[in-house]
Amino acid sequence: MNDYSILFSPLLPWPVLEALAGIALLLVGLALFRRRRGALLRGVAFAALLLGLADPSLTREDRKPLKDVVAVVVDRSDSQTIGDRMAQTDKALADVQKRLAALGNVETRIIEAGKDDAENQGTRLFSALQSGLSDVPPDRIGGVIAITDGVVHDIPPSVAALGFKAPLHALITGHEGERDRRIELVEAPRFGIVGKDQTIVARVLDTADQGEPVTLDVRRDGQRVATLRAAVGETIRVPISIDHAGPNVVELEVAPIANELTTLNNKAVVTIDGVRDKLRVLLVSGEPHQGERMWRNLLKSDANVDLVHFTILRPPEKSVDGTPINELSLIAFPVADLFGRKIKDFDLIILDRYSSQSILPKIYFDNIVSYVRQGGAVLMAEGPDYATPEGLYFSPLGEIAPAKPDGDVIERQFRAAISPEGERHPVTRGLTGGQATPPSWGPWFRQIGAEPTGGVDILNGVDNRPLLILSRVDKGRIALLLSDQLWLWSRGFEGGGPYLDLLRRLAHWLMKEPELEEEAIRASARGKALTIERQSLKGDVPEVTVTGPTGETFKAQLKAAEPGLSRATIEVDKFGLYRVSDGERQALVNVGPANPVEFQEVVSTPEHLRPLAEATGGTVRRVASGSGGDVAVPNIVAMHAGLNYGGSGYIGIKRTESSVIVGVASMPLAIGFLGLAALLGALVLAWWREGASGGRGKAT
Repeated sequence: MNDYSILFSPLLPWPVLEALAGIALLLVGLALFRRRRGALLRGVAFAALLLGLADPSLTREDRKPLKDVVAVVVDRSDSQTIGDRMAQTDKALADVQKRLAALGNVETRIIEAGKDDAENQGTRLFSALQSGLSDVPPDRIGGVIAITDGVVHDIPPSVAALGFKAPLHALITGHEGERDRRIELVEAPRFGIVGKDQTIVARVLDTADQGEPVTLDVRRDGQRVATLRAAVGETIRVPISIDHAGPNVVELEVAPIANELTTLNNKAVVTIDGVRDKLRVLLVSGEPHQGERMWRNLLKSDANVDLVHFTILRPPEKSVDGTPINELSLIAFPVADLFGRKIKDFDLIILDRYSSQSILPKIYFDNIVSYVRQGGAVLMAEGPDYATPEGLYFSPLGEIAPAKPDGDVIERQFRAAISPEGERHPVTRGLTGGQATPPSWGPWFRQIGAEPTGGVDILNGVDNRPLLILSRVDKGRIALLLSDQLWLWSRGFEGGGPYLDLLRRLAHWLMKEPELEEEAIRASARGKALTIERQSLKGDVPEVTVTGPTGETFKAQLKAAEPGLSRATIEVDKFGLYRVSDGERQALVNVGPANPVEFQEVVSTPEHLRPLAEATGGTVRRVASGSGGDVAVPNIVAMHAGLNYGGSGYIGIKRTESSVIVGVASMPLAIGFLGLAALLGALVLAWWREGASGGRGKAT
């Protein structure tokens, strides 16, 4: 294909040429006004001169036609996996490709969209279209054909926002008359205070509401906690008690209905992270000693701890020394309040070198035992008194204490060491300095001899005898520290030791923080990557069973990551609630958003894309008719630019007639021999004409 044109390459700037042309016109006009012979020939000479200065040339462009680009946008979002939509999509895509190839001079560009919605933005067809056509000039785009269920979340507000002038056609998958019921989360709290209620606000929506009531099942961590009834569309307020710190996984589920599109959106999952409010800690020191200040400073330094501290300055048996009552202490020890009516208000009780000093009647020790059995936490930090008959083991606390004193009080230098069980226990695993032999910690000088009666020994002392023992008692927990010299670490004696990490972990274990459970299975998700961790004091690493949101199951083999900790990371292909079980314990984790945009509306519809498509001259139609109709793709024809590109049985693409220059030839028209001859000829003729005019004048 050849195109011809005349191009100018002026030797002088155009303003200068325009000025010279004006002067020439003025001179020629003046000569004509005076009726001078040869004036027109002078004008021709001036024109030839100006034409030479403008340097015109005849240009021939050799052009190669370019193919029209037609984009086929294929919706691969999660909603397209419903029913036979994906099969319809694949069949329609194959037919469209075949028909476009038959047209000739068409470049078909397949653009897939919606495969990954990690950011919960829904189906973004037009973002993918813009990215897929970023290297194509707008005037080469002959049309766009979208194969989708019509549920698109980034439809441009106007034709101008598309960035090209070509028809948009939409081929809609799915079937008419589809029905779906789903749960919509209106308010979903992310955090809650342990021991208090949070409220989830939801409603059940149905595309074909027939007025029947619905039943909503509510589960927390896999256990049913409520069953509610409501009408479709009614706002439902679901109170949830935050049972523990860490993730509280709440499931809301409504029963499926007949001929429903999908049951994936019949369930909504909300993960509420339980956080503790002010921790109420009761610290009772049996007598003043150097370690007392360590406990107080540690607990007071934490703004989240509400500390109540009492020190027994003088036991009742020493009340006959004659000291005035007003000089004995600041306040009386309120045993009835602390160990009676208000004992359940405390999250942790620390008995620091406390012994049976006749301060607490037996009934209050019974209250402490009951407090632990019902879920409370006690830390016993013992001194020499524990080895005597006045020690707490010989009080009612002995039935829950994890070690029985053997009467020895060992007073010699030793270094605390992590026991084999402690290396796998999250309270002591990885403590700074504990991996060296001996540990790079400062020494202690006193240990109380005792024989474990239960629990787990995580720190050893003299001759590998138990130093720190942790034990579970019914619903509660108790810890026993068989030395009163932890304060040496806090003072930095000979390098000190990790007392802050140890005591904080110990307190969190006592208060059942999930991250410090010694036997636990945990699961977390990032995008579609599911990470499974199994914490155990046992040495085996069994397989775990993973159950997906639609009930499918598969096995996952964990690998040892740290002592006592095994881990595996797997990629899953669906959003939703996953259950992970090792046969004894299970963990729940929600992969993806709690209320996915992709499943908020799953009924296929041609109406969302119709206004935009018709504004471009395109069409919107379903590829299948009825519930079991075959896929039918209309004929595709090539059309010249117009207003409409479709009819009842066809859709059209625009012929853009785009081309690219492959060669250029140019021939000067005013410079060279031809231009010089024209200029000289005009000058000679003008001179001859004026000369001839002058000769006739003399004869007269």
